[in-house]
Amino acid sequence: MRVAIVSDIHGNLTALEAVIADIERRGVDRVVHGGDLALAGCQPVEVIDRVRELGWPGVVGNTDELLWRPQEHEVQARNAPKLRDLLRLLFDDYAPVTRELLGDERIAWLRQLPDEHREDNVVLVHASPGDLWRAPLPDAEDSKLTATYASCDAETVIYGHIHRPYIRRLEQFTVTNSGSVGSPFDGDPRASYLLLDSDQAQIARVEYDIEREVDLLLRSDYPDAPRIAKTRRLGKFVPVTD
Repeated sequence: MRVAIVSDIHGNLTALEAVIADIERRGVDRVVHGGDLALAGCQPVEVIDRVRELGWPGVVGNTDELLWRPQEHEVQARNAPKLRDLLRLLFDDYAPVTRELLGDERIAWLRQLPDEHREDNVVLVHASPGDLWRAPLPDAEDSKLTATYASCDAETVIYGHIHRPYIRRLEQFTVTNSGSVGSPFDGDPRASYLLLDSDQAQIARVEYDIEREVDLLLRSDYPDAPRIAKTRRLGKFVPVTD
């Protein structure tokens, strides 16, 4: 069975539709999403409605949960003081607009998403077990990855969150990051997702019409649209103070 993991769409319907077309072309049997569907993009409604239409199961992400957990702002600002400016954007600017666009019913759908998705010997979490906000980066030591994900008790552990795809085969299991469909941070602006074929992991990259997405952002009323558009174009995180 061929399974695709599609994560961190962040309201980028243009990229999502390109990934859907690529998945159909490859003859994928099943798709699971890794959360962070709506926030930080100008088409959050369309993205959620498309995922629901396709019937993809999945997990909750941190930028999903913050829509109904404003108290998490203080916790994360205390845990990561260097990210205060970004957190302010997420909680004070993006969240109110995204909540209004989505409406109560879509947010209720997001709230029922689980923290973990397990199929056979594969486990998907958004970031880390029990933590939607912290996850190892691709250059983490093997010991760090083992300490973080061994409790999943699976042959393959998949996560998103960091927007940087990679595959690492450890002694006990394989850890892989699916990257981001809507906002890659690894310097490659193409959409990223993960393919599992007979437990063999492969990163898939998909070109999409980035200029169309940029135009939609800049013509929208979504907060911080110019910086988000620059991030889409560059395929890497643009500092809030830039």
